Amino acid sequence: MAGTSLPSSLLSQGPSLLFSSSNHVSESKSRILITSGKRSIVRCLAKKKISFVDQILDYIEGGPKLRKWYGAPKLEPKDGTSSGDDDEFEEEEEDDRDGDKDTVFVTDGDSDLGQMIILQLIVKGTRVKALVKDKRKALEAFGAYVELTSGDASDDRFLRKAFKGVGAIISPTEGFLSNVKSLRGVKHAVLLSQLSVYESSGGIKAMMNNKAKKLAEGDENAVISSNVPYTIIRTGKLKDSPGGNQGFNFSVGAAAKGSISKEDAARICVEALSVVPPTGLIFEVSNGEEAVSDWEGQLMKLMQRQSEKK
Repeated sequence: MAGTSLPSSLLSQGPSLLFSSSNHVSESKSRILITSGKRSIVRCLAKKKISFVDQILDYIEGGPKLRKWYGAPKLEPKDGTSSGDDDEFEEEEEDDRDGDKDTVFVTDGDSDLGQMIILQLIVKGTRVKALVKDKRKALEAFGAYVELTSGDASDDRFLRKAFKGVGAIISPTEGFLSNVKSLRGVKHAVLLSQLSVYESSGGIKAMMNNKAKKLAEGDENAVISSNVPYTIIRTGKLKDSPGGNQGFNFSVGAAAKGSISKEDAARICVEALSVVPPTGLIFEVSNGEEAVSDWEGQLMKLMQRQSEKK
């Protein structure tokens, strides 16, 4: 598309082909056979796939229109409501072998924060599973790079299927974790919490935030008592301003007094996956003056600061 360019970090994330000495070329979930001779014969049994770059362009620029320009197949499900993943889950339900738990489960993938988190995970090349309300809309936005699921967090059967292969959870909004009875099998839970903001509000605003405050308290209590390593990120008031323009403030009271870009908050949730605490890590953050170039080091520093206070 004229005038559109992507950073090299995106271009390097596309699927790679594996070559062997026997002239056999293969790509995940496809079968391509090449026989050498005077005339090469190539037989491709794979369906046409949408490249990673096109998927990212789809999300950034609007999706369906770019698919038409690029001649890519439509991603909408035939019935308009389901991606077909549920049938696969049904077949695998009896199989207790999860294999590598390398998938990140994002709750409330329909929300602004959820979508920002999902996009950043895609760019990092992370396997993503998202809980959404509207599968068709989410499929148009994220394509094949996100496994979509819909259901009730309090339904044990649904969660067993949803958490299959999941190693970490990112929950950017209130109300999910407090409804989950067990996080069995999950290795790390990351919770973005607005509890400090709700607790610092007064008057009519406090009354308006009362329900959200109770949900936030329930989520924090649930993740702390889950026996799963957790990271609770208590942010300042969430703003719609662009991220990456400001530094950060990790001081005590920063969340109650400050604010933070949603994009920056989403980034911190994703970066938090790089450090799994022995038990749990809780810290406050808002936009401020401190520049962070090494997030793993910053999280380790916050963990050390927390241990020194105990």
